[in-house]
Amino acid sequence: MKKATDKIANAVFLDKSLVDSVVRDLQRALIEADVNIQLVKEISEKIKQSALDERIKGIEKKEHIIKLMHDSLIKILGKGREVELGKKNVWLFVGLYGAGKTTTIGKIGAYYSKRGKKVCAVGLDVHRPAAMEQLKQVCANVKIDCFVDANASDALVVWKEFKEKTKDYDLVLVDSAGRDALDADLIKEIKSVGKLVGASERFLVIQADIGQTAKKQAAAFKEAVGITGVVITRMDSTAKGGGALTACAEAGVGVVWIGVGEKPVDLELFEPEGFLSRMLGMGDLKALMDKIHSVVDAKDIKAAQARLAEGKFTMDDFKTQLDSMGQLGSFDKIMGMVPGMSKIKEKVGEDVLESQQEKTKRWKYCIESMTPAERENPSLLEKETSRIQRIAHGSGCTTSDVRALLKQFKMLKEMIGMQSGLAEGGIDNKMMMKLARKFGKKMRF
Repeated sequence: MKKATDKIANAVFLDKSLVDSVVRDLQRALIEADVNIQLVKEISEKIKQSALDERIKGIEKKEHIIKLMHDSLIKILGKGREVELGKKNVWLFVGLYGAGKTTTIGKIGAYYSKRGKKVCAVGLDVHRPAAMEQLKQVCANVKIDCFVDANASDALVVWKEFKEKTKDYDLVLVDSAGRDALDADLIKEIKSVGKLVGASERFLVIQADIGQTAKKQAAAFKEAVGITGVVITRMDSTAKGGGALTACAEAGVGVVWIGVGEKPVDLELFEPEGFLSRMLGMGDLKALMDKIHSVVDAKDIKAAQARLAEGKFTMDDFKTQLDSMGQLGSFDKIMGMVPGMSKIKEKVGEDVLESQQEKTKRWKYCIESMTPAERENPSLLEKETSRIQRIAHGSGCTTSDVRALLKQFKMLKEMIGMQSGLAEGGIDNKMMMKLARKFGKKMRF
């Protein structure tokens, strides 16, 4: 995708051979991503027609074709659907065996609990062995309440048992039974469960690797139980997910979330614009900020901001930041969300990124080997080098690792102090120039 758009953007002029080359790159990318062949053909024809349209001249033609590609791709991805919490929020999750309903409930529970909502889950899968136990473990992992009855054989009885308890929660996530296929029994059970629980939303959970079969499944569930949205899991697998995404759009069912990993934080709101932007190497800051809020509690963010505003920054604060970064995912994934970082990522290479990630792990071990006094006041380590040797020995790291940590911490603390000074208007131009030389010539004020 990126290769195709770069060819157009960097071209001095457009001729037939360049257009054919761009279309081939685009076709290859879409077909590899399992997009419907007919859709690929339609986009290709549109681009060729626009490129050969003599009414569009010069640079405007290049911009027009790139915009046409962008709009066509957004169209086949479908419209993202924003879900807003109302007064009563009972969400029912449906799908076939192995789609990832229970794991998805844990991720969505974590997503909203981190945003200050009181969330619980109710297990109504009375058919699959150990389904109730799995839901309990998933909910315990993300610290949300869970109501299950391991001995129950009727989903409706289970709901009646816990209905009163769920009234104290802002959001109730209901796990339903699955089947190997969408049969009459499953439709009947989901309909009766949906009616009884008064589901305000009914989400179909499907996996990315089912490809274009998603269209048939989404349409069938939509007709049977009136699903209001789709969650696509396993978007981090070898399956590109293009088939599932475009198939749901064709079926007229909006994709609400995509699962991009195994961790609770690996769930993203699906926004076609941001998704395409990341795919083309232009980042997606909105998704990154959303992910950050999924890692850190809102109250913790406020507390940290208040401490930083007072100029307080200790090794414990630094470790909290390192922990949060670890929960966000790999450096490779994070950099893909930051605009302009894709080119740096390509130049640096995965080996260097992995090496940096390993380095941050060693820093955490070093901090854990410090005494409370050293974490509160790291300058103690500069005065007594024997402390550095002790920390290196206790953490299984080298003294170079400890010194690198101290250097990074000191620079970060000075930058935080600089920001506080700027906010208070206490730094003059001379000081700014001094800081610019210290932190790098590329810094702009």
